[in-house]
Amino acid sequence: MKKLVFLLLIALFTLQVTAQEAKIDNSKYPAMVTFTSEQDHANMMQQLNIQDLRPGPSGNDADPNHANTDESLANPCPQLPELLTTKNGKKVTTADQWWKQRRPEIAEDMEREVYGRLPKNTPKVTWTVKITDREFVGWTPVIAKQLIGHVDNSEYPLINVDINMMLVVPTNVKGPVPVLMMLGRPSFPSPAQPSPEDMEKLNAAFKEMMITSNPDMKAIFDRYPAYMPVTRLAGPNFFAPKPEGDLPPTEQLLAAGWGYVTIDPNSIQADNGAGITKGIIGLVNKGQPRKPEDWGALRAWAWGAARGLDYLETDSLVDAKKVGIEGVSRYGKAALVTLAYESRFAVGLIGSSGKGGATLHRRNFGEAVESLTGGEYYWMAGNYMKYGASKAGFGSKTGCDLPVDSHELIALCAPRLTFISYGIPEKGDAKWLDQQGSYMATIAAGSVFKLLGVNDLGVSNDYLTEKMPPFNSGLLEGQLAWRQHDGGHTDSPNFKYFIPWASKFLKYEKTAARR
Repeated sequence: MKKLVFLLLIALFTLQVTAQEAKIDNSKYPAMVTFTSEQDHANMMQQLNIQDLRPGPSGNDADPNHANTDESLANPCPQLPELLTTKNGKKVTTADQWWKQRRPEIAEDMEREVYGRLPKNTPKVTWTVKITDREFVGWTPVIAKQLIGHVDNSEYPLINVDINMMLVVPTNVKGPVPVLMMLGRPSFPSPAQPSPEDMEKLNAAFKEMMITSNPDMKAIFDRYPAYMPVTRLAGPNFFAPKPEGDLPPTEQLLAAGWGYVTIDPNSIQADNGAGITKGIIGLVNKGQPRKPEDWGALRAWAWGAARGLDYLETDSLVDAKKVGIEGVSRYGKAALVTLAYESRFAVGLIGSSGKGGATLHRRNFGEAVESLTGGEYYWMAGNYMKYGASKAGFGSKTGCDLPVDSHELIALCAPRLTFISYGIPEKGDAKWLDQQGSYMATIAAGSVFKLLGVNDLGVSNDYLTEKMPPFNSGLLEGQLAWRQHDGGHTDSPNFKYFIPWASKFLKYEKTAARR
């Protein structure tokens, strides 16, 4: 029966899609280019006049081309681009100089050479609340809203983009509440279920439908008259003892009076090179390949997060001045790019972000520039590939030739709350991520936080001499924070430190709702 219903739904969906496609006159629009990742990569190399790229290192220490993990070889060009010196050599000593002169220079170079430019005319996004559900998450009553952000594709209807997002807000606290937006796969946390009375009606209708489709089912139901095909899932047990150890991050947020959002990056832009002519990048480019300065997936995901924030600014349950952004690994890179370029986000939790995130590009330790100019090229602007070139019309370049580095990306977040999180290699947060390189970048970025009147890590800004603190001993006294936990490739162990840190600086205190 389930198979029959599924087939009917598929047929209905196919008819709807066919009807929609029939309304589109394809001759009015340029045909969408369909490349494999390899073809798209080769196309960008051709545009840049690159003949050969250096291969990225292997993460397996046993391989001949394994990544370097020798700290004595990790800094081939230790001098970082000057954060507080303008391109014409003028020292930046005031906040006004930073905002008007130096910050725009860094943002421009970072866009052109690393992450790509945001298109001037990105399409409008219209948000719809698809489902609103009252649920319990752990011991906390919540409102959960499934949201769809439809991107206007009237300029190129051959590509459809619908951003998938879930908002979950506690109802046992006085609102509006701060919210942490997390890059990941949205789902209802604990869907509300029908009452026993409604369940009887559902089962009666379901049995009738099954018998109609297959009369032999009647004899089976007659033999088992008390059997109910549709049953309730186990609900929350309010009398059960709380589990040992840390609660899941989402439950920690709700318990602290925060809400959270989960937004699906893949509904914005596919996480592969073959999808670069689709998604929001393909929609803006009308299905054509990127140019070297066009945005990559990291910047596209950041754009989508900003559009999610557009919705949150309209929701009375949310304190839109206290919205954060969070992600781990590639989504940690995207979260940092989001915080750097979207000033409405008040706080960021940047988890295990590695190269392209908080780790210095010019470091030769673990993940390399060549890793991002090879398989993960689509995360970045096409121009970034120049820095992995061994043979090209412009010669060859390495990460040492980049005019900017990740300490400047972190500095673009200042003076807003920025928490850099890592785990330890022994538990799976691999050396590949170069925790030391991220610490150096965070140290160097601190000078801008201090210039703008807030606190950094509380140590000097000498990134070449400051020692990374032992794990589980975070530096959390300033608006710029660092903590390496004793877990693996996740930021979950740092939530119990992040939430009170962020609440303190955001001046948020949980207040019980009036009954």
